[in-house]
Order: sequence, then structure tokens, then C-alpha cells
Amino acid sequence: QVQLVESGGGLVLAGGSLRLSCAASGRSISTYAMGWFRQAPGKEREFVASISTVGITRYYGDSVKGRFTISRDNAQNTAFLQMNSLKPEDTAVYYCAGGTRASTLRDSSGPVLWGQGTQVTVSS
Repeated sequence: QVQLVESGGGLVLAGGSLRLSCAASGRSISTYAMGWFRQAPGKEREFVASISTVGITRYYGDSVKGRFTISRDNAQNTAFLQMNSLKPEDTAVYYCAGGTRASTLRDSSGPVLWGQGTQVTVSS
């Protein structure tokens, strides 16, 4: 069984950057597509980004395109989310997820693995 642990969240000013990490243990993530979701208070969980097993294919949610970049390092068994030009509306709990394909990870029903989440707060 794979366990996913997110880190790197915190408080940042609008316009700033954060880099989230998702460290896996228990098994290699090299056979999993990886992704990120977020959930703000009172809102549904929202797709942020996903990446294929070897990083060739990437998808992004419309609200983060051009600002966020998903990547992975299978040797480190870790996925990343670089977040630039952060806005107050990016404030949410960010969850790492794993699944079979990057395309199916675009829906919150797609993941078979979930992390516990890390809080990101962007102040104006």
C-alpha cells in the first residue's frame, strides 16, 4: 500500500510562490499517474493538475494554467506542485492523489490514492 504525505504548505502573500511536495512510501509511485486537488471551505474538491507516469503528459485546471507546474521525480518517489503568482482565491487544502492515468485524475473520482492534505493560505 502506498502512503502519500504532502508538505510545503503555509502562509504566503499574494503574488508569492510555494512549492508543494508529495512524498510516497510503501511502494514506488512510478506506475501511478499523480495529481493535485484542492478544497476551499464550503466548496467542492477541485482538480488542480495531473501528470503521467513518466511526466510526458500534464493537465491543469483552468484556474491555475500558466501559474502552476506539476512535476515528479520517480527516483525520489515524490511529486511536486510549483505554485507561482499566488492569489487569495488559491487558498485551500491541497491534496496529493495517485491514479491509473493522468486523464482520469482530472475528476475527483479518479484517484485511488489520497494524501492527508496541506493548507495553503494566500493573503492579500
